[in-house]
Amino acid sequence: MELEELYKIYQSHPNVIIDSRKVTAGCLFFAIRGERFDGNTFAEKAIENGAAYVVIDNPDFKKGDQYILVEDTLKTLQDLAREHRRRFYIPVIAITGSNGKTTTKELLSAVLSGQYPTHFTKGNFNNHIGVPLTLLAMPEGTEVAVIEMGANHVGEIDFLCKIAEPTHGIITNIGKAHLEGFGGIEGVKKGKSELYKYLQRTKGMVFVNKDEPFLEELSAPNAPKLFYMQSERSHLDVEPYETILLSEQPFLKISFRGYDGNMEDIQSQLFGEYNFNNIMTAVSVGRYFKVPIGVMRKAIENYVPSNNRSQIVERDSNTYLLDAYNANPTSMRQALHNFSKMEANLRVAIIGSMLELGDYEESEHLEIAKYASSLSFQQVVLVGKEFEAAATKIDLPHFENTEQLKTWLNLKAFENTHILLKGSRGIGLEKVLA
Repeated sequence: MELEELYKIYQSHPNVIIDSRKVTAGCLFFAIRGERFDGNTFAEKAIENGAAYVVIDNPDFKKGDQYILVEDTLKTLQDLAREHRRRFYIPVIAITGSNGKTTTKELLSAVLSGQYPTHFTKGNFNNHIGVPLTLLAMPEGTEVAVIEMGANHVGEIDFLCKIAEPTHGIITNIGKAHLEGFGGIEGVKKGKSELYKYLQRTKGMVFVNKDEPFLEELSAPNAPKLFYMQSERSHLDVEPYETILLSEQPFLKISFRGYDGNMEDIQSQLFGEYNFNNIMTAVSVGRYFKVPIGVMRKAIENYVPSNNRSQIVERDSNTYLLDAYNANPTSMRQALHNFSKMEANLRVAIIGSMLELGDYEESEHLEIAKYASSLSFQQVVLVGKEFEAAATKIDLPHFENTEQLKTWLNLKAFENTHILLKGSRGIGLEKVLA
């Protein structure tokens, strides 16, 4: 079937599903092949459960007019998403980076949604499947879109840009994330900067945080730019956009220059100085799109982190700082640094393994363990097999998994203590609070 004909079917059945367990009446089911399953095998079941059509790429499973045969269902999904995106003549803002891209996406989407009908990435749908699904979920009437893009190897951001065709772009930062796939920090710089290069080719706009290492030098020389940073470091480039961190205890309070030239204060519900740049980005881009000051303030002050990201959980007399959705050497060091400055009677740092580091695994885990030990914590605890060697070398408590950790915590019976839980999603440190 030709793409134009398939798009007409999609317009009549815009609910696109790839999980047969989530099929609803009238939806369009794409039979995507995965590492451990073949979506074609679920096509008939999807029809039985009410799907209007199923898109398949194996002729053996075609059983009637409701079965649309294509050469490659994943490529067709991506092509269909690009076709849908091209029906919208609106700003499409792509966000990528090693750390903070999801929080920045959430904050910026909240800011823009207060002024414009805004469509944005839900959850963590930021890869070669998630981005197309996000675009295909974009309803008529959308005036601005915010699309998160994740990557773990060179070439992926460029590929996602060719699907989403962004008009504006943000790189939150360049850090030691997914080193296994990128092959080192130079690979991260090359991969993330593909967004800048795409926008240079297409004459798009980039928003560049000059406080972050590498971003200014990587930004495309001929692309339109908005630079922003903390005001005490510069006034020339960003005077209308200057933002100041006023306080970070217990939550970040910032001040930024309003349209009338006066400074405006915002009290957020985010902890950790590393979240300042996320807020600053939302404010700077919000200003660029002329969002009223009151709308921005309300959006940021009402934003409450979730999904194990920068959450504060009170349990008995203890305060848990739960940041266990993702971790890499850069974000781990930031979290430990900020935790060490937090006002608290007692501080215990529980850090879980950082995944996808490849050849850098042992050295990076040792460096983080040493850094944690150098800070003013009453206790540092390591969790996960990747920390085993480091724990032995510098004599720190170590547990293979969260179940062992939970038993230890119950025996310790901490009181009036702040406890940091920071690690990669695969370690599951949030289970400690289950």
